[in-house]
Formats: sequence, C-alpha cells, structure tokens
Amino acid sequence: MKANTSIGQARLRSHWAVMAATIAVAVSATGAEPGSVRSLRAAAEGTFLIGVGLSDHISARPQDWPLLLSQFNCLTPENSLKPDPVQRVEGQFRFSQPDAFVDFATSNHLQVVGHCLVWAKDDRTPAWFYRDGTNVASAKLLMARMKTHIDTVAGRYRGRIAVWDVVNEALDDGTNYLRSSGWSRACGEEFIVKAFEFAHAADPQAFLIYNDYNNELRDKHAKLIRLVRSLRERKAPLHAIGLQGHYEIDRIPFADIEATLVTMRELGLKVVVSELDIDVIPRGRWWADGGKHREDLSKLNPYADGCPPEILQRQAEQYGRLFRLFRKYSDVIARVSFWNLHDGQSWLNGFPWRRVNHPLLFDRAGRPKRAFDAVMAALQQAPPTGQAKRLLEPSAGNDR
Repeated sequence: MKANTSIGQARLRSHWAVMAATIAVAVSATGAEPGSVRSLRAAAEGTFLIGVGLSDHISARPQDWPLLLSQFNCLTPENSLKPDPVQRVEGQFRFSQPDAFVDFATSNHLQVVGHCLVWAKDDRTPAWFYRDGTNVASAKLLMARMKTHIDTVAGRYRGRIAVWDVVNEALDDGTNYLRSSGWSRACGEEFIVKAFEFAHAADPQAFLIYNDYNNELRDKHAKLIRLVRSLRERKAPLHAIGLQGHYEIDRIPFADIEATLVTMRELGLKVVVSELDIDVIPRGRWWADGGKHREDLSKLNPYADGCPPEILQRQAEQYGRLFRLFRKYSDVIARVSFWNLHDGQSWLNGFPWRRVNHPLLFDRAGRPKRAFDAVMAALQQAPPTGQAKRLLEPSAGNDR
C-alpha cells in the first residue's frame, strides 16, 4: 500500500513539474514574468510577501496561471484545509484537494499558507467534534480530537506548508470575550492555547498565526490584546496575528489599523493582512436592525453592468492609502494577501447576498484596474527592508 502511494505521489509530482514548465512558457509569452515592472510581487520584494487566497481547484483554470504567477508569491487554499472539508467524518481525512494544491504551489516555488486548523464557529466545525454519543463532548475529549486533527493535518505537510492560521475567528463580536462555540463553551481560552501548542509540536518550524476579522476595531482590539497577552503568559507559540482586511469603500478604519500595527510592534509580534479586499457595495446594513433590511438588500445589484469610474477611482485611492500605511510598518507586516485572484472570483459576489462585485485589483478578465496602479505606486516607493525574508522567523520570545 505504501509503495502504491509513493508511486502515485511521484506521478503527481511529475505531472505538476510538466505543468510548471507549461505555465512558465505561458507567463513568458505574456511578458508578465515575475520580475516585470508591473508585478506586485516584484514591487514588494524586500518589503513583505504578496499573497492570494485561491479556489482549491487551481488546476482547472489555466487561463489564470500567468496572472497568478506574475503577481503573487504566496497562496492560501480558500477552503480545502478547513476542518470540515478535511475531516467531515471522524477519522476519515480527505487530502486529495489540498495535496494537489500544495503540489502546484511548491512546483512553482510559491509558499503555502495553511488555512485553518481550528475554526471557532459551530457552523464551520463538523458537529461530531462536539458530541460524545448523545451527550456533549467533554473538554478532555475535545482536546484529544483537536490534537489528532492537528497532528494529522499539520504533520502531513510538515516542511511543505510553512505558515498556518492555527485558530480562526475565536473572538466575540459582542460584549463577550470569546465567541460562543463548542470549543469555548467546553474549554474556555484553553482550546486556543492548546491549538498553538499542538501545531508547534506537529511542525516546530512553522510560522503560527491567530486570524480574525475586525480585530483592529476598538472593542475587538481590546479582546485581541487580552488574548495575545494571555498566550504570551502561557508561553504559547504565537508568531503573528492576522488582520483579515475585508473592508468597505469609504469605511476603512485607517486610524484603527495604524493603532493596531503600533501595538503589535510594541508587543514584538508580526502582522499579516490575510484576506484583503475593498467591497464597492457596502454591506453593513445586512446585519443592522435585526436583519430587517435583508429582503431589500438582496435585490440590490447596482454594478451588474460595470463599476462606475468614479467608484473605481475612490477604491484605488483607498487601496493606495492602505498600502502606504502597510509600507510605513513594513517592519511589522510580513505578508499582505488578497482574498481571491480577480473580481469574477471574489467571494463578495455571493456574500452576504448575490450581486456583481468589484473588490479586487484585477477585473473579471484579469486586467489591472486603477486600484492595481495605486498599489504599485505605493509599493514602488517602499525602501527594501528585508522584511519578506523574515516571514518564517518567529519573533524572539515566542518560539518554544
């Protein structure tokens, strides 16, 4: 059985090697090689890594490969490494999609971010994790299941996935400290501590991240600092925090972002901007007033035939301002990753309601938008700092 598995893996590696050569020819033919002046990754070299979250079926869209390889040096699989796709049934691990994703990335010399080992939301965690027959699982059983999951997943990709989002979205949006989940109800903060300890044991060289949204905003920021300090006191191997960066046009909290970067610098922690986009159709009202606006909003699709130039210009200006801020704190920021490759693939076309959205740097044909030009201008002003090369070096005092 092992021999057959080895043969299969060798064939897969050979397949990707041939594909990598094909991609290289395609990229060269477009004049968009990674070293070109119109490349995000080239413009950011020595400042921070430039990443992208991608569909797990990366091999199914060869038309995207030239854009992908010319612009980015770090890939995050959008779904296939999350707990439910990997282990929907206890003990039945499914690795075909993440294996193919990692093979594609490594064959093209791209770093992989594993996303994520623990997602602290009940609707994103297989229900069996929380059950013991007809009873609620004990904290001891939950921890044992977590350890098995992390050992198996992070251990499988040891040395191939260098970065992990260990815990995702554990902080509460309301008045509580932690989001109510099967994890927090049974274990409190301990599940976060143990997740980092288990991940570090599975791959001692991996760079480990706590990832969340809105953690730069005042109330959630205070919870983030509490968590960081608690993990520090427990000597948990936390190396960076992830700011997801799902922003809305004209509502980007620049001052709060900068304050968070200052605080992380003071704490000696790195920051990754992990899932960046700027929604041109503000969505905040979806959750307002008990959801009473949702029926009307679900019919709103203002830019189905294209985004007006004035909106694209405002988006570009705000992307440029963000990247000037990121450049200012390039000693803190290790990576900036966009969430999806171009507008046509953005998750914001379907969340929180279905509409045609335009949140990224490239349009539906993969052509650079004004936002791309603004980001390039900001990056090209950045002095080399060597920060990107230090991504995989845990901050002093946080390694175990």
